[in-house]
Amino acid sequence: MSKARAFQFLTGLVLAGVFLWLALRNLSRDEITQALADVRCGWTLAALAAFFAGYACRIERWKLMLSKDNPGLHWRQCAGPFFACVAANNVLPLRAGDVLRAFAFNARLGIGTTVSVTSMFVERILDLIAVIALLGAALWALDVRTSDVLGVSGPVLALALAGLVALLAFPRLLRWVLGLLARASSRLPQGLGARLASAFAKADDLFGDLARRNSLAGLSLWTVLAWIAEGCVFWFAALALPGITQAASAWLAAAVGTLSTVIPSTPGYVGTFHYFTAQSMLALGNPPAAAAAYAILVHALLWLPATVAGGLYFLFRQVPLPQDMQRAHG
Repeated sequence: MSKARAFQFLTGLVLAGVFLWLALRNLSRDEITQALADVRCGWTLAALAAFFAGYACRIERWKLMLSKDNPGLHWRQCAGPFFACVAANNVLPLRAGDVLRAFAFNARLGIGTTVSVTSMFVERILDLIAVIALLGAALWALDVRTSDVLGVSGPVLALALAGLVALLAFPRLLRWVLGLLARASSRLPQGLGARLASAFAKADDLFGDLARRNSLAGLSLWTVLAWIAEGCVFWFAALALPGITQAASAWLAAAVGTLSTVIPSTPGYVGTFHYFTAQSMLALGNPPAAAAAYAILVHALLWLPATVAGGLYFLFRQVPLPQDMQRAHG
């Protein structure tokens, strides 16, 4: 592991510890244990069903993007690698799952590296748009100020949303940047420039193809369905805990907790996710112990099923580790 990556990992570890302490500092273990002991199994099972429904939508969206290289790709072929990559992010440092998605399954899925990487880029843009929109809707419906839960103003989020939407609504902006990068890379020595220029050109072609075929409408639909399902995971988890008096605040927690994952942390976003999720529940007047217990429960509902599903795929299917991936993560 390089010094830069070691520093990044240690920074995330420290931040995770700080935020976990902030989330739990005024609570006793007995208070949290009691709040979790009363969990309602029916609503918990409903949250699990919503979780898998949301991931089914995400996998379908990924399959649609990968069909650029392999039109015959099936949903079931994408499901295992998708869960494996999420599981890797949940248990390994430095976003190892993203490296897996970029390199490890390309031959198995019949796709190229450029399509794999570009699909993740488009996926991140779509998800960010959905989460910021969800946050705006929750803030408006629940009459909460953005600065109360995230520490940033509403106009900043609105500007970020407008910029992300512009990338999708006007793909020529991104294609222009990719074109510049391709031309600049072609001047680099020892064949590296040619490889980078080719990759940028292919990414430009893929992004343009997504827009030209009106695929963004389909991708956007699956994104909306995925985030409705994930919001239901948060909502059903709130309904599962009797101590939560304002279950509607779960929709705010879904957006804020997700946005908090951009802060460096441990695998699985321990600490950062718990603190901001609990703060979102407290903003609407839920009791502190119930809010902390809720953050623990919803984190388990998001972390455990994906990790188990991905772990089973690792266990029963050999996962390749190509040299490109080793260099990228070394």
